[in-house]
Order: sequence, then structure tokens, then C-alpha cells
Amino acid sequence: MPNHVHALLTPSVGYALSEILHSWKSFTAKKVNRLLGRTGEFWMPEYYDHLIRDEQDLAHHRDYILGNPEKANLGGWSYVGAL
Repeated sequence: MPNHVHALLTPSVGYALSEILHSWKSFTAKKVNRLLGRTGEFWMPEYYDHLIRDEQDLAHHRDYILGNPEKANLGGWSYVGAL
């Protein structure tokens, strides 16, 4: 997606989701800003999380995430649905 990211993840024991996202955002912001020749904020500070409750909920969110680029006419990208 050009303006946001969807991800399904399970934090390892001892790692908080907020710490994982901070690290991910910091790393990617530095890389992208370097590639774009710019500085400053890249990501918005907030995020939305959802606790997956069962297999049906997991399937629903997985299908939503995989279908989201297609709905935005961004289908065919090699990294959509990549592990």
C-alpha cells in the first residue's frame, strides 16, 4: 500500500508489540529517507492493532490484507502476501 502497511505477526516472548513496531518504523524510516534523499518523520506515530481471536478471525484478516492492494488497483506486486 502506498500510504500504510498491514502485517500479521506474533511477538516472541519478552517482546512487546509497541517495541517491535518502534524498531520496525525506525529502521524503515531511516532507510526510506536515505533512499529518497530526505530527513524527518516518515511514519505516523499511531498504529492500529487487533488481537486475533480464533482461526476464523485470522482467516478474515489475512484475506483482508491480501485483498487490500487489489482493491486499491495495486495488484500484481511481487511482495504482496510474501513471508
